Amino acid sequence: MQLLTNWDVGIMLTYAVLIIGYGLYRAKRKDSEEYFLGGRSMIWPVVGISLFAANISSSTLVGLASDAFMTDVHVYNYEWAAVIILIFFAVFFMPFYLRSKVYTMPEFLERRYDARSRYYFSFVTLIANIIVDAAAGLYVGLLVLKPMLPEGWPTWVVVVILATAAAAYTIPGGLSSVIHTEVIQAVLLIIGSIILTYFAFSELGGWEGLISGLEGMKDHSIVNGQTPDEILSMVRPASDEYMPWTGLLIGVPILGFYFWATNQFMVQRVLGAKDLNHGRWGALFAGLLKLPVIFIMVLPGLAALVLYNDLDISFLNYYTQGDAGPELCTNLADCPNQTYPVLLFKLLPTGMLGLVLASLLAAMMSSASATFNSASTLITMDFITKFRPNMTNDQIVRTGQIATAVLVVLAAAWAPQIENFGSLFAYLQRVIAYTCPPVVAVFILGLFWKRGNGNGAIAGLLSGFAVAIFLLVLEASAEEGVIGGDPNSLMTAMNQIHFLHKAGILLVICAAIQIGVSLATPPQKPEEIQDYVWTPEVFKEDTESLKGLPWYQNYRILSILLLVVTVIVVGMFI
Repeated sequence: MQLLTNWDVGIMLTYAVLIIGYGLYRAKRKDSEEYFLGGRSMIWPVVGISLFAANISSSTLVGLASDAFMTDVHVYNYEWAAVIILIFFAVFFMPFYLRSKVYTMPEFLERRYDARSRYYFSFVTLIANIIVDAAAGLYVGLLVLKPMLPEGWPTWVVVVILATAAAAYTIPGGLSSVIHTEVIQAVLLIIGSIILTYFAFSELGGWEGLISGLEGMKDHSIVNGQTPDEILSMVRPASDEYMPWTGLLIGVPILGFYFWATNQFMVQRVLGAKDLNHGRWGALFAGLLKLPVIFIMVLPGLAALVLYNDLDISFLNYYTQGDAGPELCTNLADCPNQTYPVLLFKLLPTGMLGLVLASLLAAMMSSASATFNSASTLITMDFITKFRPNMTNDQIVRTGQIATAVLVVLAAAWAPQIENFGSLFAYLQRVIAYTCPPVVAVFILGLFWKRGNGNGAIAGLLSGFAVAIFLLVLEASAEEGVIGGDPNSLMTAMNQIHFLHKAGILLVICAAIQIGVSLATPPQKPEEIQDYVWTPEVFKEDTESLKGLPWYQNYRILSILLLVVTVIVVGMFI
């Protein structure tokens, strides 16, 4: 079966050449601030669209569709919750980040605590950038592109091609190239998603067709007797396997705060903002862009459930890891990560398919290039310059470029391993759930509790790391059958705790350890932390700065309006 025509291939290749050329044109590398932070000159629309593009990466796009196919619309809870997190981030954390003029989030931890926290967080972030962000983006490109290539092409060759394309403008151009290409790619991504949604609902017969289709699938194993109202509800029972309502309240905010307010991958865009107002407006704009995601990225996954739940997808020539080794996927329910590619190849006509595939590749290149740039910033500014403080600007930029090249190789090597984790979105969320709570605890206590010190911070981070490793080993052992034979054992009970609940438990443990160690050791000097701790005076100064601004420039009014719109959208799916 021929999946692509020459028109489709031509559109995709033309896009790739143009976007790489544009990225090189927008390159800024005169000094380290230009290379790593775009000269701190980004205006709010660029900041907002860049945040959205980096977040709605190819892995998220494909993950949303596959999770909607398998587990209904609850996956959108991660998206709308981001609006609340971004508002909180803009109000409390962003002023301290921008005023400190830091390059990285670990650098901010050093300012607030000490160098131990900086090095630990930088190392953990680097690992996460490679195995979560960059590798997942490349893996999605693999999912979509491999079926189009001649049979027999090795997986690693496809991944190397994708990684090279993403690095082509990232290595020479730095953050300016990344952000400006992200703006174009985000627009293309939204257009492509709207086109796919239109064709999906046209095939269904509109909203009524979706509802009647879901009603007719009550007896299917995926639907498991649920009514359309239950499938379209984001509030799930406490016993729900995928997202209990308790997990929505406890775990989702923790994951969201880590991703939006502490992750170098995302925050670096805000650090490049022209000033505090542009940073805040950009963050709120990104939140606004998150709201339509349910209509153009989640619901198509439900459309695939109705249209293609029993489709033979062997035409995609996609192999998954079975008990006896790689085996060809013949049913979409067995390989849900192929939901988005199935929608593309079954619904879109010639030419249009090439355009939407270009949007998917845009998302992949956007997420991968952003990750490479942020990770190279961490390596250069948190490690290399600390050991070689007398480097010139040219040497710092060259170091960042070499670091990016190394990261490209590492991410390309890990990407094929994601095939062994089942659902892509589950892979992303589980990894984050076990790694982010210690970081979230340290950042929140650091900003709102002046008694927290460096000893408490590193104790909380290291203990959280140890508990996270224990939980991961426990889960892996249960999957391999090493433990779990006794249903009444403590180990079995711990494994049965939902990963969103584990995130909350881990946060409490780390916070308690940080508080206990901080109280048991001498406090930091007030002058060392006064610029990094929130006080009521900060709120009063902020209020004064807003006087005289029109309502549409007052971030507090804009935040309230954004909350109202969020309540309206979410209310449609409760």
